Amino acid sequence: MDTLLQQLINGIVQGSIYALVALGYTMVYGIMGLINFAHGEVVMIGAMVAISALGALMALGLPMGLAAPLALAAAMLVCMGLGAGLERIAYRPLRNAPRLTPLITAIGMSIILQNLAMMIWSRNYLTFPSLIEKVSFEVAGAHFSNVQALIVVLAGLSMAGLLLLVYRTRLGMAMRATSQNLAVARLMGVDVDRVIAAAFIIGSAMGALAGFMVGAYYEIAHYQMGFMLGLKAFTAAVLGGIGNLAGAMLGGLLLGIIEALGAGYIGDLTGGFLGSHYQDIFAFVVLIGVLMFRPSGLLGEKTGERA
Repeated sequence: MDTLLQQLINGIVQGSIYALVALGYTMVYGIMGLINFAHGEVVMIGAMVAISALGALMALGLPMGLAAPLALAAAMLVCMGLGAGLERIAYRPLRNAPRLTPLITAIGMSIILQNLAMMIWSRNYLTFPSLIEKVSFEVAGAHFSNVQALIVVLAGLSMAGLLLLVYRTRLGMAMRATSQNLAVARLMGVDVDRVIAAAFIIGSAMGALAGFMVGAYYEIAHYQMGFMLGLKAFTAAVLGGIGNLAGAMLGGLLLGIIEALGAGYIGDLTGGFLGSHYQDIFAFVVLIGVLMFRPSGLLGEKTGERA
């Protein structure tokens, strides 16, 4: 029982990160019908900027309690600007192009951002400073740290804030109208360009937070870290029902738990052959299964052709 609880805790922590990243995918897809495969690199750049900002602030003598939130704010601002730039330069001119064109553009932007990060921060793994002194807690034989607890709490608050934004504000109403029918929303006076840009900006801000969390959790960052994280978050979005905010959250948590349980129990059953080193397999097995048996996802909505 303690092993099960331990794997559930690990899965919830990892799943919270997946859910944050998946929200960036699902917001853009819900409004534009576009899979922004460069989103994983936005998350990576958030982690890299946070490392650079932390180093600079600590060199100035600021305590970690002040440097960490300032570094997070810097990472979010950079990623928000990057998200706005991607939408304006790479995707807006292709809004009426065939569906395959923006998809290829997204893959191209992902490669460009990855190589730019390699040029700026090098190929080496970077050490993420320890933000707080780690304290371990025990519940029914399972252990978790204050860092893990903080990740889950921050992720939960961020997701709750996004739901409030989408369902309780004028911007959220405009987003929902645009997702239903872009042409009709424009005729009703909605500034569609502003709404789409806002979706990219908000998704990128949450991606920066996820990148900061990954760095704080594993205490390393690398220019290629966004690739696999982005694919897994996309899998989570598909699992929950891409285009559905609640589905992205549910899919992220479920994927994290599936990975943790798979690495723990299937690893034991196979004598360690399919252990933690092969946990990526489970994410893509889930993706294939969802696409085969429930393409709309667990909470997916059927949508008509966009105007």
